[in-house]
Amino acid sequence: MLVDSHCHLDFPHLSDQLDDVLTRAKEAGIATLVTICTRVRKFEQVHAIALAHDNVFCSVGTHPHNADEERDIPLDDILTLAKLPKVVAIGEAGLDYHYDNAPRADQEKGFRTQIAAARETGLPLVIHSRDADEDTAHILEEEMAKGHFTAVLHCFTAGAGLAARGLELGLYVSFSGVLTFRKADTLREIAATVPLDRLLVETDAPYLSPEPKRGKKNEPAHVVHTAAKLAEVKGVSDKQIAQATTENFHRLFSTVPAPAGAAAQ
Repeated sequence: MLVDSHCHLDFPHLSDQLDDVLTRAKEAGIATLVTICTRVRKFEQVHAIALAHDNVFCSVGTHPHNADEERDIPLDDILTLAKLPKVVAIGEAGLDYHYDNAPRADQEKGFRTQIAAARETGLPLVIHSRDADEDTAHILEEEMAKGHFTAVLHCFTAGAGLAARGLELGLYVSFSGVLTFRKADTLREIAATVPLDRLLVETDAPYLSPEPKRGKKNEPAHVVHTAAKLAEVKGVSDKQIAQATTENFHRLFSTVPAPAGAAAQ
């Protein structure tokens, strides 16, 4: 039994065949999925998917790519939406200096606002960080000093320094299909250093299909390949990595009920 802790079921390819996608996920042993919001103004679409399916939950937040579109959305709006049924996380929020689709000042403002939402609600923050290791770490450390919040560094592809500083703050680290890529040796070395009780797995579907599904659209069922590679990296069995990542997920996403038969702690 596995969890896909981060996918985008409202995106094309997944939304237009959602029933089949969810059926394949179930057949692959994926018990729970979290579909992630990238625009607060499109939250209703994301939330509707979660409400329609027992094993699907969602977040509310603004992706850094869209930070300039939603710079005027106040904290109170996020807090109100976070109280709705099946909303289990804030984000995804953070910094993306690779594409710089939004001004960095807007990205930082949105990041800090969503950290405040995570702190106030007690829901975990889903963090996106690309080519912004130092600024991400600095903001997280500065904000954690203001008051505790929980978070996950999602689709981790950053450097060992950000992983270490995140772990020191109590964050979790989630790996996607990138972990399976042929040239991802450095990332696998970092994954090997993350304690077993801080690891999550995800697809980030419909992006980043793992080996042996490269070249195809990604979907939640494919998280099994990332989990298998993570088990190999950590030197444990597939069963052990499934149990650990599922327990970790339910510890972090503590408002998600554990499926029948799951040994969540």
